[in-house]
Amino acid sequence: MNPWLRIFTPFAVGYFLSYLLRNVNAVIAPELTRELALSAADLGLLTSAYLLAFGAFQLPLGVLLDRYGPRKVEAGLLLIAAFGATVFALSDSLAGLAGGRALIGLGVSACLMASFKAFSLWFPAERQASLNAAVMAAGGLGALTATTPLGWALPVFGWRGIFVAVAALVVLVAGLIFATPERPPGNHRETLGEQFAALGGILKSRVFWRFAPQTAAVVGGFMALQGLWAVPWLMQVGACTRDQAAFHLLLTSGAMLIGFLSIAAFVVRLKHMGVHPEAILKAGMGVGIGTLLLILLDIGPSHLLWFVLGLVFSVGNLAYALLAAHFPRELSGRVNTALNLGAFLGAFGIQWGIGALVDALGASGIPTVEAYRWAFGALVAVQAASYGWFLLGARRQ
Repeated sequence: MNPWLRIFTPFAVGYFLSYLLRNVNAVIAPELTRELALSAADLGLLTSAYLLAFGAFQLPLGVLLDRYGPRKVEAGLLLIAAFGATVFALSDSLAGLAGGRALIGLGVSACLMASFKAFSLWFPAERQASLNAAVMAAGGLGALTATTPLGWALPVFGWRGIFVAVAALVVLVAGLIFATPERPPGNHRETLGEQFAALGGILKSRVFWRFAPQTAAVVGGFMALQGLWAVPWLMQVGACTRDQAAFHLLLTSGAMLIGFLSIAAFVVRLKHMGVHPEAILKAGMGVGIGTLLLILLDIGPSHLLWFVLGLVFSVGNLAYALLAAHFPRELSGRVNTALNLGAFLGAFGIQWGIGALVDALGASGIPTVEAYRWAFGALVAVQAASYGWFLLGARRQ
């Protein structure tokens, strides 16, 4: 088999399943709410347990990837994800479901970052942005599957049956990744203390703190919406049926896939033409925040706005390659996971925070529709502030 396919394909399938598991609760939310009598805050906390466990493991994950390589680390963690999916499928309590969800988040926490690390070991630096986008496209397919196709499967298999099937697939993919060729990370002379010291240097750097707030607020915010709150917003504020809301997510995920494929195909060419990836990142993030504002204000066709939101989200992931370019290659695992920590902490805080704010406003007598508008308005404000900080950082550099 072509070496490119032997490396790329198993990691891409792993990230496909990671994204599917990240977003599945958006479609099964009505079933979970009905069976367990969950409040909006309960639903947000349950779903975001994945994000919390995922994000909390990012810093040690970077050290593990740089020390032991992506093959062993991801294969081992995926077995934890399979166990978590099984726990989720068999649980009848909020605590059990949240625990299973957290195990899933821990287990798939390496899927994207291990891919990035593998690419940095096997392929030249100029291909990193396009390869990163290509594996993100596999995640886009996972997000696409977690919309209307999942809605079709739900009445047939039930949400518990779906999780059992996914658990089996995750075990299979863990085996495929473990069977990929080995290439030593090349930094075994670094002690564990030196690795953590280098990680501290990354976290203290000015360039890291230029990228991190925007990634947390904009990329994390999109993840929070796509993974949970888009469907309740569309049903409560947009008066959509569940199938109509799922179709909106299908458009969003399809647009995200198109965006990732476009970046993979054209980012290197555009750079040769004088269009730097950072310029694409700035434009995409600005358009994304503006689009969410239009959704909030109900200005423009709903289907088109959610399509555009998915399209420009794909641009946000250029930040990983842009930030990694400021550091030595042997630090790539730690650089990427440090930034990913920001994205997932942002997604966790926003996903839980929207539910908590909606509940709090509802308890004070504000109608549910208006409570959702206030919560989404707060998100837009935070995103705009982080975007301004990112633009200011470019001037300071």
